[in-house]
Amino acid sequence: MEFLHAPVRLPSNLEDKLLRTISFAAAAMIFVVSGEISFAEDAVDPAAVKSEDGKYLDKEGNPTFKVAADGTVDWYTYSGYRRYHSECHVCHGPDGMGSTYAPALTNSVKTMSYGDFVGLVASGRKNGNSVMPALGDNPNVACYMDDLYIYLRARANDAVGRARPAKKEDKPEAYTQAETSCMGKR
Repeated sequence: MEFLHAPVRLPSNLEDKLLRTISFAAAAMIFVVSGEISFAEDAVDPAAVKSEDGKYLDKEGNPTFKVAADGTVDWYTYSGYRRYHSECHVCHGPDGMGSTYAPALTNSVKTMSYGDFVGLVASGRKNGNSVMPALGDNPNVACYMDDLYIYLRARANDAVGRARPAKKEDKPEAYTQAETSCMGKR
């Protein structure tokens, strides 16, 4: 027996963000699949210049970290630490500095665009004997791309150390809503 459900309507601000994220990820995947990952000659200044619903953005609108003078990190950096150590550190090392098995991510994320990062993680890549698996279907990665990028960006810029951040901002309500939607929870 087949059950039909009425479509679920997200709040307009979340729907817009989700559509932008999907469009951005799709464009990034095209670059990765074509093999044309671009690296900026100079790293983009990671300084946070604005905040949208608890997510900090740099001057170009890329997600970035915010660390207060007392060491308090934004929620996305904290969550990125947790997600990185859940899904990525086995290959890329406990601090993003690489291993004999996989390259350092802290070097790459300094100059890799946000779109290319999302595309590479979602689609994977083969480089000689090294294989980065496609993780776009893994909700424990796909739903937390921003978190991972922000955490690695903070590591790359020595804004956070190797240890779990001791102090963090509260989890934003918009984050909770997006997470719930992405993970398919009601």
